[in-house]
Amino acid sequence: MLVPGDPRSPVLLHVPHAGTEVPAWARDRLLLDHAELAAEQDALTDHRTDELAGAAAAAARVRPFLLVNPVSRFVVDVERFPDEREEMAAVGMAAVYTHGSRGQRIRADDPEHQAALLAAYYEPWAAAVYDAVAERLAATGRAVLIDVHSYPGVALPYELHGSGPRPPVCLGTDPFHTPAELVAAARAAFGTGVALDSPFSGVYVPLAHFHREPRVHAIMIEIRRDGYLVEPAGPPTDGFDVLAGALTRLVDAMS
Repeated sequence: MLVPGDPRSPVLLHVPHAGTEVPAWARDRLLLDHAELAAEQDALTDHRTDELAGAAAAAARVRPFLLVNPVSRFVVDVERFPDEREEMAAVGMAAVYTHGSRGQRIRADDPEHQAALLAAYYEPWAAAVYDAVAERLAATGRAVLIDVHSYPGVALPYELHGSGPRPPVCLGTDPFHTPAELVAAARAAFGTGVALDSPFSGVYVPLAHFHREPRVHAIMIEIRRDGYLVEPAGPPTDGFDVLAGALTRLVDAMS
């Protein structure tokens, strides 16, 4: 999950939704046939964001740390709140999804199975990110979490805020963890076509630091998929290198 960077770097590229692995014991509980699961993964996986982050890390002047989750969000969504703070619970898409991208039932309500999934995947991921952030704080006095995501050009039914603008690059922010200089650096790196907090907002920060530790800075980079691949899950286009370069510039600006 963790690819080490330069010890001098405060930056962590966090890639939670690029994975497609579904272990057999989790697959058995999904109410989807092979084609249905493939369609859901096409729709909701952040395709090639691990490759974007990897290319940016390799090109950076000071190599950042990488946290890449290989497990599909249809097993556990490691970025959701584990409690009543998670607004996506309203559509059955809290940390363990019971519904899919079209509102269809994909998993039965089974608290014991859900607890087992959280223990196997959610809690270890949260601990790994916490440890990585703590190490950057100890080593450099700060930590900068850059959360790398993608999203489709056309809104999916599950989206709670899908009626808003869908810019080429959406920057998710938080008033506590996203300082103005981080937003400015992201705008400068990605150029025109950048908007804030639409269609997705917020940032990922370990819960122990969330709204508590001002030295942890965070921003979410949501890249519209038609800017770098053939939708929904096809090969990369020329935009891939352009966006990887933009992500490198952001890493360099924050290192």
